[in-house]
Amino acid sequence: MPRIAYVNGQYVPHSEAGVHVEDRGFQFADSVYEVIALIDGHLADEAGHLDRLERSLSELAIDLPMSRRSMKIVLRELVRRNRIRSANVYMQVSRGVAARDFRCPRAAIPGIVMTIRPAVFNLSSRLNAAKKVVTTPDLRWKRRDIKTTMLLAQVLAREYAIQKGADDAWMVDEEGYVTEGAASNAWILDGKGNLLTRPTGHAILKGVTRSALQALCRQHKIRIVERAFTAAEAYKAKEAFMSSAVQMIAPVVSIDGKKIGTGKPGPVTQKLIEMYMEYAANPKSRQHEWDAK
Repeated sequence: MPRIAYVNGQYVPHSEAGVHVEDRGFQFADSVYEVIALIDGHLADEAGHLDRLERSLSELAIDLPMSRRSMKIVLRELVRRNRIRSANVYMQVSRGVAARDFRCPRAAIPGIVMTIRPAVFNLSSRLNAAKKVVTTPDLRWKRRDIKTTMLLAQVLAREYAIQKGADDAWMVDEEGYVTEGAASNAWILDGKGNLLTRPTGHAILKGVTRSALQALCRQHKIRIVERAFTAAEAYKAKEAFMSSAVQMIAPVVSIDGKKIGTGKPGPVTQKLIEMYMEYAANPKSRQHEWDAK
């Protein structure tokens, strides 16, 4: 069945979907986005993603294109029209269409686009999604907490990784500390059994999957330490992994060619994958309380 997209109030064939040439998302990356995993017909962590979308829009002073209730109706109608139960649902909101000018237009109507791409989220696919990672300088702007579509630095980081024979990149700041992956949050398990991940702030994106994983760790008494770590520390880690809505939890088995732990997904990472998969796939599970502040 042909894919269906939603563009500014209309459901259209994916192959015919498009925006105006002067849409500010297209010309300036003056837009934000979210990706929600659809697992067995259930939108995982939907509330957290919509909270973060609203926060990103607020930080850029872009109005909501519709109410949250209407957005949820559109999301479900898009899923219904695509007749799909396992997919990544992409949504993007731009400041709208206006004559090309660096000044923000005052009367532009925000634009919204939603698309769906099939995906597999079963447990075996997550356990087998081990990644090789390389580090690269973080070239992004200083408000990485806003989920904008300005992703060129991440594109270049991922391309660099591929050229080096790796699967993904972990970006490193000017002081030598890992910020995050090209499209994920970065985690390591240190020698004391602590999960380390960088504190949130302007330097990284506050991942929805990251927040859900933190809540699950608290429930299961797994100790998390929020602090920055260097690439050198990561090389010595017992385990490492990435978290995101698309990858969920992806084990990292090597960094810059250095084997992490045994070179295979470790037991803690495997346990976290199982915990998160059970949580995300259950529509009746208690979703974590997202702190949008």
